[in-house]
Amino acid sequence: MSLIAPDAVRHIAVVGSGTIGASWAALFLAHGYDVTIYDPQPSAEAATRDLIANAWQGLLALGVAGDKTPKAWRFSSDLADAVRDADFVQESGPERADIKRRLYADLEASLKPGVIVASSTSGLVMSDLQEGLKTPERFAVGHPFNPPHLVPLVEIVGGNRTSPDVLTWLDAFYRRAGKAPIRLNKEVPGHLANRLQAALWREAVHAVTSGIASVEDVDTAVAQGPGLRWAIMGPHMIFNLAGGEGGMKHFLDHIGPAMEDWWRDLGTPQLGPEVNAALIEGVAQEAAGRSRVDLVKQRDAALIALIKQKNG
Repeated sequence: MSLIAPDAVRHIAVVGSGTIGASWAALFLAHGYDVTIYDPQPSAEAATRDLIANAWQGLLALGVAGDKTPKAWRFSSDLADAVRDADFVQESGPERADIKRRLYADLEASLKPGVIVASSTSGLVMSDLQEGLKTPERFAVGHPFNPPHLVPLVEIVGGNRTSPDVLTWLDAFYRRAGKAPIRLNKEVPGHLANRLQAALWREAVHAVTSGIASVEDVDTAVAQGPGLRWAIMGPHMIFNLAGGEGGMKHFLDHIGPAMEDWWRDLGTPQLGPEVNAALIEGVAQEAAGRSRVDLVKQRDAALIALIKQKNG
């Protein structure tokens, strides 16, 4: 399959104008790409414009957007029109396999040969989504972490019919767009980062439902404890440092057995009316009257400050 060079991409089609799609669009615009955003609902254009404008403030604060304004984009409710000139497609449609399969078939009929389609799916596996496609080799997962315009991570995962060249291409392209891509060696539902946070959240829910701590104290334990370290280094390297001069070997020799005992004692809570109500009430108490808009502003301001510090 002949692919355009990653540095030759000029026009990107973002399929899906929700929170994730609009965030991707803002990031691509900040990096100088022309963007067409597709959504089948014409009424979505106004909301998309607001989402991009809000995301742009964060990109300006990071210095990514320079003194540019997000003008090089247009909205289309016609898929063929939206992707006709695309050099790359970032798909961020509904998280339903049946919808994505139909969408991918329509994309195949409209795209130029060799144009890659990356899906923002947070948990579906590409091998399932490739079923019935004529050119499955150009489809892969490019899963961002929310919000994509701020959080650098993007997970690249191929299906069983994805070309290895496509995965290499995506790695190079996303780096040019300011991302920190990782490539998974095999498919798994939820990919990697979501599974990691799901494992932590499972024990967080267990801590609440078993009466160990309140929702707010569980969140404080993470945000004011290990979460601070994880923003700097991942768990393996943090534990390597915890081993002192002996590094990971010392940690495994001395802390490993205790850690295994904790693994055996981890909870397996089940979500249901009672548990859900406790979590909803706990989050409301923790928010203490702050609106979602206020909380998003607080989150993004802290993210921006942290990213600036990490980037030196």
